[in-house]
Amino acid sequence: MPTPSVLLLIPPLTQLNTPYPSTAYLTGFLRGRGIEASQADLGIEMVLRLFCRSGLQAMFEQVRERKDEVPGEARQMLAIEPAYLNAIEPVVEFLQGHNPSLALLLARPGFLPQGPRFASQRGSVASSRALGEQDRAKRFATLYLEDLADLIQATVSPHFALSRYAEHIARAASSFETIIDAVAVPPTLTDQFMLESLWEHLKRFNPSLVCLTVPFPGNLYGAFRIAHSIKSQRPDMTIALGGGYANTELRRLSDPRVFDYVDYVTLDDGERPLLSLIEHLAGARPRTRLCRTFYREKDRVVFANDTSDREFSMAEVGCPTYNGLTLGHYLTILDSTNPMHRLWSEGHWNKLTVAHGCYWKQCTFCDVGLNYISRYEMTPTERLIQQIEQLIDETGHRGFHFVDEAAPPAALKSLALALLERGITISWWGNIRFEEAFAPDLCRLLAASGCIAVTAGLEAASDRLLEKIKKGITVNQTAFVAAAFKDAGILIHAYLMYGCPSETVQETIDSLERVRQLFAANLIQSAFWHRFTATAHSPIGLKPAAHGLRILGPEFQGFAENDLLHNDQRGKTPEWLGEGLRRSMLNYLEGSGLTLDIRQWFDHSVPKPQVSSTWVGRLLKSRITEDDPKAERRFVWLGGLPVCEPVGRRTRLILPGRTSDQSVTLANQQAQWLDDLIRQSTPQNKSSSPYPLLRESHTTFPGTIRELETFLHSSSWKKVRTAGLLLV
Repeated sequence: MPTPSVLLLIPPLTQLNTPYPSTAYLTGFLRGRGIEASQADLGIEMVLRLFCRSGLQAMFEQVRERKDEVPGEARQMLAIEPAYLNAIEPVVEFLQGHNPSLALLLARPGFLPQGPRFASQRGSVASSRALGEQDRAKRFATLYLEDLADLIQATVSPHFALSRYAEHIARAASSFETIIDAVAVPPTLTDQFMLESLWEHLKRFNPSLVCLTVPFPGNLYGAFRIAHSIKSQRPDMTIALGGGYANTELRRLSDPRVFDYVDYVTLDDGERPLLSLIEHLAGARPRTRLCRTFYREKDRVVFANDTSDREFSMAEVGCPTYNGLTLGHYLTILDSTNPMHRLWSEGHWNKLTVAHGCYWKQCTFCDVGLNYISRYEMTPTERLIQQIEQLIDETGHRGFHFVDEAAPPAALKSLALALLERGITISWWGNIRFEEAFAPDLCRLLAASGCIAVTAGLEAASDRLLEKIKKGITVNQTAFVAAAFKDAGILIHAYLMYGCPSETVQETIDSLERVRQLFAANLIQSAFWHRFTATAHSPIGLKPAAHGLRILGPEFQGFAENDLLHNDQRGKTPEWLGEGLRRSMLNYLEGSGLTLDIRQWFDHSVPKPQVSSTWVGRLLKSRITEDDPKAERRFVWLGGLPVCEPVGRRTRLILPGRTSDQSVTLANQQAQWLDDLIRQSTPQNKSSSPYPLLRESHTTFPGTIRELETFLHSSSWKKVRTAGLLLV
């Protein structure tokens, strides 16, 4: 039998600014093995079919048909329908980056029709006039699209939102009956647009295997609507479903009705299961030897997991490819002017992985036993560099988002050095842990290699709670790491949780006060509070009683299982705390409200914080910056090559930098030693020799070990370190 051709699809809806990377990873993997593979993002295609003149005309016609049922705001928008129709294509072209010259027009007050979103944002719209024309135009264009999205959701398509699709259906899917009922309803207007795109791709490629990736709950309904459409017209096509949602929610799948829609459901990394499935469809592997795959046999669900074939290493998975995903179609949505926050919604980012899994894997709230966390492996640096160069050539984009669970400091150091040694200029960001290893010099090295931002989990900003959830960090340590990144010019987003097991209201308030101080000191620039959820596969979810929780449901009914309703028997953090935390964060993101008493954010009375108002300031003053000559660290020089000038019996060493030069005047032998050290530590000039070690510097220093220690505490040495001599 011939090898099947494969079409990988992203159902609605993820981000509008860049494709979700799952199909790019798998398409690159399959093509690297000579398998015919294509990909498409039905989410962005659905949005573009909707947000055009003909799409909006169809939407307004349907709204008009039910005019008596629509709210007053919708009737007002109907009254100025021509203004919306005339503006939609210029707005979309501008947000796609195709017509930047439209900025002055779109930013002009009154050019775009202003619906309820504009009205609810009057204050911020007024303050946005201080923005440049491009950003003001993006903000107005975003509000204009949000008004339309609200109208669509309220009238013709209740599933539609700008970054998710029917998410509420997936959140109540312990029984597959929820999906059956949702798909049985006639398609909405946005469903029709999605299916029109689907069938265009099916007719173009005529695949024998269709793969649906479901990374989030907001993709699940779209995936089954797509599968239902295919099975009703092309039952000969094989359909497989996988992705992050399946990996976490469908691990106990037992309802055979799922397989009326899809033929296979795979778990965890898709490379090995997908290749095994392709081999099976080509007649080269029996179905019983599939890898991490559910299927139906005689009206019961079977799980096959042949482990005789090892996992593909990070060096073997190939390079992602965006071929088939037209990057120029994606939209930049500006819902916040916060520079860190807007990274998620602005522009395309090439996605890569520094390391598979998590090197820490101890947090009790995390799915540490599942493959995507537990199997830890670093991508070889040389392979990562090859992928970076390949993606730059393919996409023309030099922005990279490393999508790790937690990128290890050692791997990031190796990557940064490789980028500097090869002279590769990229802009990059990714997720880390607040590790002490992220010392000031390592952060400066990462910044020099192109790092612009990091995200990291602070979770509960309380040492007692951090210890209980085995986070492996302290609040003070987090502040030191954040200060190191801040001094290097790198932005930080912190993930936060409230309602952890045994957490009290006092601890939540104290956590908010610490977060307020971190924002006020500009140590973090963005953050988001999540309500703690016990998940079925985390240590807390597996042994809830050990953490003081009583599980209340939901009852597993054969389909999804992840988020568990629970009662905390040792602590109490009422739901209304979330609204106060949300209000505070909306203000902190915009740099406002940072001097207010944090109790003002809450509708109910809360206790006074027990954290000193000078906590961060006093903590940062205690930082130690002296160099220990016995430390296991290597020198790296970030500046230009030194210039030596004789000054009497001494030597002036001029240290060129990007923006200014520094100079130190030393004894001739010390100047020569320092000049040699800097040249050996310069990445661009590296050969196969390693970077010099600090603890071995006494072997070449012109003096005794005590004289070296004195030199390492001198003002000249501090000036050299400031100029760009790092110890990493």
